Amino acid sequence: MKTIIETERLLLREITLDDKEALFKLHSDPGVQEYTGEPVVESIEAIEKAILTRINNYEKYGYGRWATYLKNGMQFVGWAGLAYLPEFDEIDLGYRLLPEYWGLGIATEASRAILNYGFDTLKLKKIIAIALKENKASIRVMEKVGMKFYKFAPYEPGSEDALWYWCDKKLIAKNKSH
Repeated sequence: MKTIIETERLLLREITLDDKEALFKLHSDPGVQEYTGEPVVESIEAIEKAILTRINNYEKYGYGRWATYLKNGMQFVGWAGLAYLPEFDEIDLGYRLLPEYWGLGIATEASRAILNYGFDTLKLKKIIAIALKENKASIRVMEKVGMKFYKFAPYEPGSEDALWYWCDKKLIAKNKSH
């Protein structure tokens, strides 16, 4: 399987149907899903359907959410990557990790690498990230990687306002120099 992004500790690659058990463990965890606005996944079939959507997105957009592994031991930690949000015409940085990997800087390390890949390789102009206001850890990650608060707005129709952050290549470069 082709590695898309490699960092000091992580490998990010396209998600495949071989990842279904690991992704089911991730998405069926109520703690993981708590601040996502999404329900806990109830079946492997739902995960398989989501994986097929991811595979389609790789082909359609040239990027997506990527399976994320610790290089040391090739341990699955979750996913991280980019997603096109057609309802907003925006490209979103997102990540979801198993609880045992929270607080280790993995989301920050992956996010920095994804932003660099998005701007340097994919030549994207702007990337956003969205978090519910209760998700303090994700908000910290977005700020650590150099993203700036953009607006309060719903993420899902009928939902309460979430925090939207954004960045471009210049903003990230400026953040690196500080």
